[in-house]
Amino acid sequence: MKAVASVTMNRVNSTEGEYARISQGGSIRNIIFQEGQYDCARESIRNQYNPQNIYNMNPTEIHYYIADWALAGNRLNEIGNCLWYLNPFKPTCSSTFPSNGSGTFHTRYGKHCFYRPTAKYART
Repeated sequence: MKAVASVTMNRVNSTEGEYARISQGGSIRNIIFQEGQYDCARESIRNQYNPQNIYNMNPTEIHYYIADWALAGNRLNEIGNCLWYLNPFKPTCSSTFPSNGSGTFHTRYGKHCFYRPTAKYART
């Protein structure tokens, strides 16, 4: 959860590229609700109801702790300045992500692959 929070806050604080425009100066809400970014912010996926959307969740103390941790400026060192993550559902990670090549593989953390921006990202 801290890794995803780190990526989210990296997007919020991005000073260039797509996420700088989306966050409009630091809006977490704009980042989370950007179309197609976080499955939990979608009520449906592939025209099927998503029962794991945020409207059905009951946050616990750990969720509040991680939100406070990230809002206080904390980040996982392992994640660095990564702007993307995904679970590839396989043991290897692609060398680039997203498909436009604006991110390059940084690390695997748990089951997820994390990608940091390349120079190309600034032009997205």
